[in-house]
Amino acid sequence: MTSFLRSRTLLLTGAAVLVGALTTGCGGGKSSSGSDQTTGVTITVALATEPPPKASLDAFTQSTGITVKWTNTDWDSLQTKIAAAATAKTYFADATNVDWSRVGQLGKLNWFHPMDEYLDTKALAGEMPQLPAFTSNGHVIGIPYDASFLVTTVNKKLFTKAGITTMPTTIEQYTADLKQIKAKGVAQYPLNIPFAAAEGLSTYWYQTTAAFGGTILDGAGKPQFATPGSPGYRAAEWMVDALKQGLVPPGNINVADSQGQQTLMAKGVVASTFADYSGNVGSLYSVPASSTVVGDVTYLATPGVSGPGPNMSNPDGIGIPRQAKYPAAAAKFIDWFTSAKNQAEFAGAAGPDKVMPGYFLPSRLAGMTELTQKGKLIGGQQLGDLLKNSAKPVFPEGAPSWYPEFSKAVYTNLHAAATGSVSTADAVKAIAATADKLSS
Repeated sequence: MTSFLRSRTLLLTGAAVLVGALTTGCGGGKSSSGSDQTTGVTITVALATEPPPKASLDAFTQSTGITVKWTNTDWDSLQTKIAAAATAKTYFADATNVDWSRVGQLGKLNWFHPMDEYLDTKALAGEMPQLPAFTSNGHVIGIPYDASFLVTTVNKKLFTKAGITTMPTTIEQYTADLKQIKAKGVAQYPLNIPFAAAEGLSTYWYQTTAAFGGTILDGAGKPQFATPGSPGYRAAEWMVDALKQGLVPPGNINVADSQGQQTLMAKGVVASTFADYSGNVGSLYSVPASSTVVGDVTYLATPGVSGPGPNMSNPDGIGIPRQAKYPAAAAKFIDWFTSAKNQAEFAGAAGPDKVMPGYFLPSRLAGMTELTQKGKLIGGQQLGDLLKNSAKPVFPEGAPSWYPEFSKAVYTNLHAAATGSVSTADAVKAIAATADKLSS
């Protein structure tokens, strides 16, 4: 996986630093150390990805007078550095990562400038469907720069080989089709679910819960899945039952999300991944060097209870730390970096010379449209429609500040249910109890 569509298994690294800081009073008011100067300055941009092409950054410098020093740090180390610098109130970068799952923490800690101080975030809202996921206490604290969201992928060749000619639109039909694929001997284990005790299991459950018509937490952080028959409860049962019924490979007990995508879905071992990553068809499954199913895998509108369901967002954003030296200049860079034109070019719309390594999906609808119209994005029209109409935040009220601890409860308990060490009912009960405790 690239840094943009990375495995989410590393989420909790550095989480203790963040959670511990919640009690240290390190938030405070607006920093007075930053300069409003926007010309003749050098800003540091720290993200977990390779930079845009040098020619693109040089053009930005020529037009603005702002020089960019780019620092590529792996995602989990980056979170630790952000937390350490903010806690010590020392300079780290002028612009850096704001992950969707950290928005609640960062908003409560007041570690980042509200982006509405520098950009017209209201105007951006209609162009960036995932912007609400970066809102905390009424302020946008980061701008999404990629359009990562969870999707369903299917190997149509295997479905067709099993005699399935109409793709499923409901979970009931989807499950029946998987059973048919298994019964016909097309794939012994047709469904990929990453049951390793890691973040990818949590996000898979979030997506499945949404498909069953529910949400995870309410605005107060209270669990919406504790009652038998509730969407989240049914989603947990469906996932664990799929393993017990032989629809999921037994070895998936120890398989993480990206591992399953690369070694199972990309190799034709399984026929579908219910909660896959957007962009994987073009960047993984259609690449001969990494796949044996080139041309066979496509996106499927995620099956729901009575028809297609929503797709949960998990994008990365970029924001301005309170201790930034040049916040106004950083804002100019963010505006440039997330423009529709640049996003489309970074993803290949203007040829290889302007490609940003690992960048697949623009967060702006206009960027997605341009990329699709130029034929540079496999499944682009479908992805654009999903982004515009179906991509929703996991937590409509924003991720809670205690999200890392909650996610750990999710994946450890669902993993335990999959191994059979606890019942699904007890696993859900334990997850709900954690949410109740953390939200009290």
